[in-house]
Amino acid sequence: MKKADVEEVFRRFERFGPEPKGELDFINPYTLLVAVVLSAQATDASVNKATLPLFAVADTPQKMLALGEDRLKEAIKTIGLFNTKARNVIALSRILIERFGGAVPRERELLQQLPGVGRKTANVVLNTAFGAPTIAVDTHLFRVANRTGLAPGKTPLEVEEGLNRKVPEWAKRRAHHWLILHGRYVCKARRPECPRCIIRDLCRYKAKTLAEGEAAVSSPASASAARPRSAAGRRRA
Repeated sequence: MKKADVEEVFRRFERFGPEPKGELDFINPYTLLVAVVLSAQATDASVNKATLPLFAVADTPQKMLALGEDRLKEAIKTIGLFNTKARNVIALSRILIERFGGAVPRERELLQQLPGVGRKTANVVLNTAFGAPTIAVDTHLFRVANRTGLAPGKTPLEVEEGLNRKVPEWAKRRAHHWLILHGRYVCKARRPECPRCIIRDLCRYKAKTLAEGEAAVSSPASASAARPRSAAGRRRA
């Protein structure tokens, strides 16, 4: 995607959603860190349901250790992989107290030393808790970056590095949320909702979905030939 097109992509995102927000509920940097760790291979909704009562009694590393691993497991048992996640949360809480005075570090390298924290989790925390211009590449963002041609890459790191090169500086703090939300609600995995996409004309994806009655091609002859096949292949989202 050309530089001018990339700029326009984010201008449109800004126009339609100037301050995008993540969908995980949290109280402070520590609870955000815990929520992101718990969200691995789980939906934000399922995490929020479990953390609402959890954070009411354990919103600091000290309180989490006082709660203990067994009670933490009981609190998050509706979330996938809750046994491993509970061990990680207890372990990272202990490390935060012993090494960082109970505070969440603001450096990616230090965050990644915590149990259950990878580069994506660290980037989310840095961006959402501390306003750093980091871009966390999850499955939604990875798909959008590749499908649109915004920043193609074979790995999440390649995509992240590509976006860091291409995204305008003014948009970097918010780019993470714009792209994830776009992938979650518009540029979906099975069938992207191209007719309502605000960057459809800039997107490089060739197999765009069509609105009802919309012709796939501009040529009358080829449109006539293609119409039955296009209609037959249309699926509901």
